Order: sequence, then C-alpha cells, then structure tokens
Amino acid sequence: MGTRYTAIFYAPAGTDTAAIGRSLFAVVDKVDRQMSNWIPESDLCRLNAAPDDSWITVPAELAQVLEAGLAVGRESHGAFDMNVGALVDAWGFGPSGRTLHGAVPQEQPAARSIDTLEVDRIRRQVRKRRPVKLDLCGIAKGYGVDQLAYCLDRWNITRYLVGIDGEMRARGEKPGGEPWAVAVEQPTFGKREVAGVMELNDAAIATSGDYRHWVEIDGKRYAHTIDPRSGQPLSNGLAAVTVLMPTCMLADAWATALMVLGEKDGVALAKEKGIDALFVLREGDQLREVVVAGRLLSDDSGAAG
Repeated sequence: MGTRYTAIFYAPAGTDTAAIGRSLFAVVDKVDRQMSNWIPESDLCRLNAAPDDSWITVPAELAQVLEAGLAVGRESHGAFDMNVGALVDAWGFGPSGRTLHGAVPQEQPAARSIDTLEVDRIRRQVRKRRPVKLDLCGIAKGYGVDQLAYCLDRWNITRYLVGIDGEMRARGEKPGGEPWAVAVEQPTFGKREVAGVMELNDAAIATSGDYRHWVEIDGKRYAHTIDPRSGQPLSNGLAAVTVLMPTCMLADAWATALMVLGEKDGVALAKEKGIDALFVLREGDQLREVVVAGRLLSDDSGAAG
C-alpha cells in the first residue's frame, strides 16, 4: 500500500513472535495483491479491465470491501464513491504517474459506483453496468488494519494496537489497565506535529485530511481527496476529519465521506448517524475543532482523549 504497517501486542513468554510476524505480513500482502490499483495483476485491476454486463468472480475479501463501499456511498449521499480512479489519475495522485504542468484538469465526474456496480457477496461476484475505474484507497487501508487485528485474534492475543500509516485499531488495554494512546496529527502542511492524543480501547480510528498529499498549480494548493460529485479536489473549510468506529474499514470510509461533505453537511450527517468524529476547520490562519459524540463516546467506551 506504499506505506508501513505496525503491530504492538502483549503475549505470553515463549510466544513465537516470528511466526506471528509472518502471519501479519501475509494478511496485509493479501489485501495489497487484491485491492491495489498500483499492481496491474491485482484483482481490483482485473475487475476494472473486465467486460461490462458480465458477472466477474472476485475474492471474498474484495467483495466484502466493495459491498461496504457501496453502503457508505448510499448513506453519505454520494460523498464516498469508489469510481474515482480516473479523477485521481487526472490530478496526478494515481498509479499512472501523471505530472501536472500548470493546467487544472477538467475531468468530469464519473458515474456513481452505486449506479454502476452490483455485488453478490454470497457468490463472490461483481457486475459492472458500464466501464469503471475503481479506487479503494479510501477504504482498503482500513480493511487491512482490521485484517491485522483479526490475525492477532486468531493467535489468541487480546492486547494490541495495529495500524497502517495513520489508521489504527486497538483491543484491550496495556498491562496495568493503561489504554492505548494514539497521536492525532495537527493538520499542518509539510511537517508532522501532534495536536493531541486519543486513548483507544476496543475501537478503530482513521483520519482524512488536506495536509499530507497535494499538488500546487499556479500558486494554489489542491488536496488529494477528490469530491466525486464535482470531479474536483476538495474545496471546503475542513482541514481534517478523524472518525472512531468499531472497525477501521468503516472509520476509513466515513472519514473520507465526512471530509468531502464539509464542515456543515459533514457535521450534520455525523450527528444523524451517531458517528464519533473530530472535525478540524481552517478559519484563516487558525484551526477550530468541532467534536461529534456518537455511539462510542456517548456510552463512555471505546475512546477518550
């Protein structure tokens, strides 16, 4: 996935950590080989290139992620959409390696994935009604984090913190009852600073922001997150959105969706859906935080910070 994964865990003395390490690598490698659009032989690329109106057999894991992505797309009113691969490429953020030379791309929004894809998870098949260029960067990393967690579960490890880049998932506590502490980044361009710390217990966290990847054209900075409704990079008052959920796959997708929706509609939908979210708004040179306490924070479980 072009980044690093981590796994910190407590296990009994004598545990074969080398074997656990191999298992952890195997699960994230499997996700990468299925869902990367940087690997031409991946199952995702095969699906993108498959003929329309034909049922294509895909791995169960890919079918699960596609089904979840469609669900978040519907619930977010199209703010999350997987059919943005062409737009991502046009702006120089995709696997094509395109470099922009002073011209703003005019790529038009693609057909929504909720209107173009059918997923039969039981049969592990997908049908496209028209050509698509799916990009799972807004959900597959979170899914990979969940797979790291499930891997440790299978080893009967009950105290861990796993992550891929900034997406994390925790189970249990450290010995002595200390919660897992995760730094939340300050949304500052070009450098990494800690804004605060979130304490996790049996919860996942994911952040979407405008400060990590961008392009600059004629002195204007364009964030890497594309609004699928307009076909353009985001242009709203949000600097970042951090979401807490039981699974990292959904936290990842919803962080993207709420970031796209912006400071007004995003906050409103988070409240409506009971989603725990931290919105960071840019107001001139200042940052302002808006916290929405959903299910996890309201019942005082899962996280504090």
